[in-house]
Amino acid sequence: MKNRIISVDIFRGLTIVLMILVNTPGTWSSVYAPFLHAEWHGYTPTDLVFPFFLFIVGTSIAFAYQKKTPSASTYRKISIRSLKLIGLGLFLGAFTISFPFIKDFADIRFPGVLQRIGVVFFFAAIMFINFNWKTLVGICAVILIGYWLLMGYVPVEGMESTFDRAPNNLANYLDVKVFGTHNYKPDYDPEGLLSTLPSIASSLLGIFTGLILTSKRENKVFVLVGLGVVMLVLGYIWDTFFPINKALWSSSFVMVTAGWANIFLALIYYLSDIRGMKFGSIFKYAGANAITVYFLSSFVSKLFYSIKVDGETSLHGWLFQHIYVHDFMPMKLSSLLYALTVVSFYMLLAYVMYRKKIFIKV
Repeated sequence: MKNRIISVDIFRGLTIVLMILVNTPGTWSSVYAPFLHAEWHGYTPTDLVFPFFLFIVGTSIAFAYQKKTPSASTYRKISIRSLKLIGLGLFLGAFTISFPFIKDFADIRFPGVLQRIGVVFFFAAIMFINFNWKTLVGICAVILIGYWLLMGYVPVEGMESTFDRAPNNLANYLDVKVFGTHNYKPDYDPEGLLSTLPSIASSLLGIFTGLILTSKRENKVFVLVGLGVVMLVLGYIWDTFFPINKALWSSSFVMVTAGWANIFLALIYYLSDIRGMKFGSIFKYAGANAITVYFLSSFVSKLFYSIKVDGETSLHGWLFQHIYVHDFMPMKLSSLLYALTVVSFYMLLAYVMYRKKIFIKV
């Protein structure tokens, strides 16, 4: 694409790198607090990563589909890409290392990260090519306010609704009813059914940022920072009524994470696209094959946990214990070093793929 905005590629690659970092510690029992999700309400730096990726999915849609019109061909391409993402996610959830290489049906998790990306991409792209930005703002507002009202005021089997992790939480209730044993946890899933609605809004907010970046307006950095600050303020005000919560993907969570995404993207845009600094190229390489790198990291990680050494210890655990664990080193640091090694490998892989012009489109 001509006049490509480098900061978008850097931001996309950075989010993928962070996703791998927080997903592959040496041991989950020893992880620094910023690399863990919030227990329930509130958020940590780790909770920003996935919404950042959905945000940049929206921004990328604004670039890739700005000249597309509704047609059978366009709908087909969007649908195929969405189904590929969902299919890859279902494969990760169903795969097991033992024959016949598929888990028992009751043990397969249906929701997941790639599944959510596929669904969000489908609806965000379809809406973008059919509606103008004003209509999209209205749709985004309806989604976020409607989700808040559903979660806060719809009773669950005669019980007053709650935002807590409980049977009368509407999102949790629907996930258990619809997916049963196919959830991440017995009582909820962080990529659940109802919470997918506001995650679409995360991508729509990214579309608005993409429209700003592709426009001819001046002072884009100030516009993005200003927009980010407004979203943060609205999100924190909303937090008093509908708590910031990643597992529920609450409306306040959408606003706060989109606010931070705009501010961080504005900073990267200023450094790379305006000042022309050679900033974050290594992340740009990862961003060029973002889904491929993420899928490979998830699949290989699953293999490392599944392959047993000496019949008991996983390959992951064996490597961690024999290479990274030392008496002179805090366990949390060892765990982080393992994750950084994994990240370094995939960043190198992304660099090699980029240099060899290998771009796998999913």
